[in-house]
Amino acid sequence: MSREQRITDEEGRVLLKSLTQPELAEWLTQELGEKPFRAKQIWRWLYVALVSDFEEMTDISKDLRAKLQEKARIDTISLHDERIAQDGTTKLLWKLDTGAIIESVMIPADKRNTLCISSQVGCAMNCQFCYTARMGFQSNLATAEIVDQVVQARRHFDKKDIRLTNIVFMGMGEPLHNPNNVIPATNILCDRKGLSFGTRKVTVSTSGLAPEIERFGRESDARLAVSLNATTDEIRDWIMPINRRYPLGVLLDTLKDYPYKEHERVTFEYVMLRDVNDSMEDAARIVELTRDIPCKINLIPFNPHKGTEFVSSPMERIREFQQFLLSKNLVTTVRETRGDDGMAACGQLGKLGDRSPKRMTPPERFEAVLNLDDQTMGSHSG
Repeated sequence: MSREQRITDEEGRVLLKSLTQPELAEWLTQELGEKPFRAKQIWRWLYVALVSDFEEMTDISKDLRAKLQEKARIDTISLHDERIAQDGTTKLLWKLDTGAIIESVMIPADKRNTLCISSQVGCAMNCQFCYTARMGFQSNLATAEIVDQVVQARRHFDKKDIRLTNIVFMGMGEPLHNPNNVIPATNILCDRKGLSFGTRKVTVSTSGLAPEIERFGRESDARLAVSLNATTDEIRDWIMPINRRYPLGVLLDTLKDYPYKEHERVTFEYVMLRDVNDSMEDAARIVELTRDIPCKINLIPFNPHKGTEFVSSPMERIREFQQFLLSKNLVTTVRETRGDDGMAACGQLGKLGDRSPKRMTPPERFEAVLNLDDQTMGSHSG
């Protein structure tokens, strides 16, 4: 395989859900001596029938099933726990072969049921308002471990007569920090002869890795979301350290040159932090920054977690912010907070380990408005 990607487990068995359909056909013909059409059969069993055992593949010979049992794997993760919030938001905790736990969240709504999936164990981006960031980075997920969150969640929720309609890569990790596994995962999810999610129903969110955004635009048909969260480099350098590598000018130029498909717009996600990024001056700057970019704005009330110094903007301010952007003809929505009582809301996933990344020192003028206790202050680093 040409991609630098983990496609086998520690025992050398191929992770079938790490392979696109052409790669599956290549492996079957070159390694097992089978005809290419077998790939289409196996693909349907994996992604339409959603089988978990090779013996369920009844139109495949016993000999081939025995080979597959020896040399390949179907499932790569196992359900460790399920936690249901009061509003019906459901967090699924999955266990990896390594013993690490990752999380997916099913968010129900009237006309859609969205599954938020993870792409890494932890995250290296160190965004200051995100709980997952405080885990630090532990490992990338294989394509199979990403796809399996969707396959096994679909099995799980089908039993409850809940149909998954949308997939968002907004769980643990920075998806474009793991492009070799995330990009093929999006293509597997959108394959019309398999899981068959429409390309407009799969969204990958990034903190702003400019070169990987360019690659994503070339290699994936899924939709793109970008966590903006600030309108000046000064603030974004602080709350999103990736901005020091790819500042706003670089990021926005990349999005201006992005290969948008017909009627496609990037979604700018904007976490509303009280007295940090929620002034009307910020709203005016958003209008200027996004002027030449086909986009929509999604305002996200900050979801608190233990130890954070940030507070969400009041809803009155969020609505005022929204109305200003709407008045400037920017499509602007406010994300409804879901699952926050079960630590299943945006920015709340994960479990802290023994070591957390160092906190970034805020500009001095912000210290008076932040909720800085002794523990938080003691962990700040320039």
